[in-house]
Amino acid sequence: MKSFGRIAAVTLILLIAATVVWALAYPSDGDPKNIKYVLWKHALYPMNPDLAMGAMVGDIGRDKLIVGKTKAQLQKKFGYLKSPLDAGPYMNGCYLESPWKGQEVLLIREGPWMVLFSGEDAIGLRLCKG
Repeated sequence: MKSFGRIAAVTLILLIAATVVWALAYPSDGDPKNIKYVLWKHALYPMNPDLAMGAMVGDIGRDKLIVGKTKAQLQKKFGYLKSPLDAGPYMNGCYLESPWKGQEVLLIREGPWMVLFSGEDAIGLRLCKG
């Protein structure tokens, strides 16, 4: 029984050490390898969605966060979605000059992300940047 306790203690210490090293290696909130962002992606940490959207720019797996999700699921994850017509001039212009003009799209919060929909389901994610 003592052996099990030692193994559990060493495992816990190694897990804590690995977490600290990870957090120190990727300290920026805008880094998709940041431990907070990785945990947020898996619904294990309540990260600020505005910070998360910044990290999404460098995340090669960002489409998995969006595509196939419903509007309600995306609102739960990001807080709110809005129409391009309700956005500022830049995002409204991005939509009006895009190939997706006339299609059903919503923007994630005040960020640069445009989500394409087919009915209730997201079918694509586009970054609007100049």
